[in-house]
Amino acid sequence: MDWFFGIDMGIYYHPDKPPIVPDGFLSLGVERFYDEELRPSYVLWDENIVPILVLEVVSQNYRQEYSIKLDEYAALGVIYYVIYSSRRRRKPRLEVHKLVNGKYELREGNPIWLSEIGLGIGCDRGNYCGVTREWLYWYDEQVKRYPTPQ
Repeated sequence: MDWFFGIDMGIYYHPDKPPIVPDGFLSLGVERFYDEELRPSYVLWDENIVPILVLEVVSQNYRQEYSIKLDEYAALGVIYYVIYSSRRRRKPRLEVHKLVNGKYELREGNPIWLSEIGLGIGCDRGNYCGVTREWLYWYDEQVKRYPTPQ
């Protein structure tokens, strides 16, 4: 199956409105590349496929992950809205919200299985490119972490 994972790329959902720019998003059934320029943006009225997952990494500056963007992604029909914050101490660092009847419901656990995608997502300590810290990882159905590209 074709898939596309966009990073810091605008999702244009209406010709007269500015794009929504998540930290990352996943679309299934979409070609990864369509010319030598790669993809400068993701235009919903051309693709006709709403991203199935959107990822927001909370920065030091609050960026409305819980108010405006939550409502915008729900209105578009994005099934999974994932928020990650490595700085949290009292609340879960990883939140996975699933769209159910037009509203997002918080899923519990780490990792969390995303049945529509056939992957789990979770956070754990690990080493990537020589840096040991907590990272986000993909998991299989048996909760086995997929290896990093290195």
